[in-house]
Amino acid sequence: MLGRTANALFWMFRYLERIENTARMIDAGMRMALTRDVVASEEEWRSVIAAAGLRESYDARHATCTGLQAWNFMLRDKDNPASVLAMFAQVRENARQSRNAVTGELWEAVNDSWIQIKKLLARPVSEQRVGEAVSMIRQAGTLVHGAIVGTMLRNEGFYFARAGTYIERADNVARILDIKYFLLLPSLTYVGSSLDTGQWDTILRSVSGDRAYRWLNAGQIDAKRIVEFLVLDTRFPRSLAFSHGALREHLAALARIHGNECKANELMREADTRLSKIGIDDVFDRGLHEFLVEFTKMNTAIGLAIAEEYRFHA
Repeated sequence: MLGRTANALFWMFRYLERIENTARMIDAGMRMALTRDVVASEEEWRSVIAAAGLRESYDARHATCTGLQAWNFMLRDKDNPASVLAMFAQVRENARQSRNAVTGELWEAVNDSWIQIKKLLARPVSEQRVGEAVSMIRQAGTLVHGAIVGTMLRNEGFYFARAGTYIERADNVARILDIKYFLLLPSLTYVGSSLDTGQWDTILRSVSGDRAYRWLNAGQIDAKRIVEFLVLDTRFPRSLAFSHGALREHLAALARIHGNECKANELMREADTRLSKIGIDDVFDRGLHEFLVEFTKMNTAIGLAIAEEYRFHA
């Protein structure tokens, strides 16, 4: 497979994961805003913008942070290259570039979703329509993921696409947890203490983990348990441990196809060793922020190694 085709498949699904993540954060922000006064609501939306990695670009354009401003910036602002509209255009362009490597069903799922989302986001999204927009974006992600799992051969293209999904998912969850966790803490001495239930619920909703967490923990909202769930629980498909486990399998499959392992496989084993030998008490003892920064750096290094080994830019 040509490096540029592998690159297109890898980044098509990285962008798709970012889009779904953005929709989840908007949904969580909306739910929190319903229970807050105006000042607290603005702070919550600022934390959503920060978790999306958009604080600097947003502040350059807006002095205030209402829900209407925040979700329109994240969904459709023409000056925001990380908006849903801009990123879905990249999903479609990458699908077009890899057209000969994907199934007709996958292409149709991407193209039809792009047409609908482009139409929906052609105008500013009102409070009455933001729920519809979030729902459509999440449905588009489900449709595209279903198309690749249900119709593509388990060949190079499939494994590059899935590697893109899981490396992006791990990055998103680590960043959300890091930013949101420290926004919640008035002092480091509060680590592991009982904090505001609504705020922790926002974290869980940001990664679609609220129902699964409550089912496993009898509805008890506890900071330490939530961190353990999002970092180490291999049963939850958006945890760091699950994402890296899936990434390891897809990189191993690529190594078998090519007949040799690369630096990404070596880094993956190193990351696996670190994660498998650590417990939640170890995470808090060394510092959650420090742990997440280290995890994110390793995740980024694996992504760069994949691009270099498989000559994405050749």
